[in-house]
Amino acid sequence: MTPVLVRQHLPHAGPAPRADLGARARDWSEIQERMLVPLYEAVYERLDVGPGTRLLSLGSGSGLALVMAASRGAALTGVESSSPARLALARERLLLRESWGAHARADIRLTDRLPTDRAGAQTPPYTLVTAFEPIGRVAGDTEELAGLLAAATPLARRGAPVVLASWGPPERCATTAVLRVGAKAAEQDRGTVRLRPALRDDLEDVARRAGLRPDGSGRVACPFGYADVDSALKGLLSTGLFDTAVAATDQAQVEKETAEALHPYRRADGTVWMPNVFRYLIARTP
Repeated sequence: MTPVLVRQHLPHAGPAPRADLGARARDWSEIQERMLVPLYEAVYERLDVGPGTRLLSLGSGSGLALVMAASRGAALTGVESSSPARLALARERLLLRESWGAHARADIRLTDRLPTDRAGAQTPPYTLVTAFEPIGRVAGDTEELAGLLAAATPLARRGAPVVLASWGPPERCATTAVLRVGAKAAEQDRGTVRLRPALRDDLEDVARRAGLRPDGSGRVACPFGYADVDSALKGLLSTGLFDTAVAATDQAQVEKETAEALHPYRRADGTVWMPNVFRYLIARTP
């Protein structure tokens, strides 16, 4: 599962762009991942995540959302299959248990594949499943997510909440204008994955295809803020969403055009600020 501005690898018909995947994962962990903290907080608060929660996190990245859940006392399993480097960083983060607070638990599991141990007498079912990587920008991302959720559903208890996330309306996401740089360059390579606009019912469609029952939703402001343009470039490129553009042109050209697209969002002090809105859906397992 690897959609949107949290996407580490995109399928590509030609040679993949050369990249230092360790450095990219570090940029993601240190710069970009925190942009979705308001989303994590809103969901955890709404669902009262705490010591009674057994969380299955799909696409857990470098572990920031996991640390936030662990600090609330949740037992958790994080699945990150798209990036071994991000998974390694998550393991580093989750070793620092003394920084989580008094409610932290030791019941933590990190893996690069979906667990196969179905719920039973010896294996309590998960009480919450999250898929925080926002869909709604890359063609095919809804099908990928629906398949993953269908496979994960038997691991959760009946009626357990499953949380999906997507980009909000393009007119409420300033970063949309910057993403068009990557889309425009990628159009030069007909073998690449195509970007697409977010659709209003993306999340509901995914939930139904996965056999889930929609049961509430919300919107959260998640502005993308960076110390300067260089930091913004590192953060945005760490997502992998610009890989197809780099393959179709070159790294320097993509960085140049992206920096130009960031200009309207640069403040007088040199910081970069892009307001965005993300949507989440709460669905229920059958």
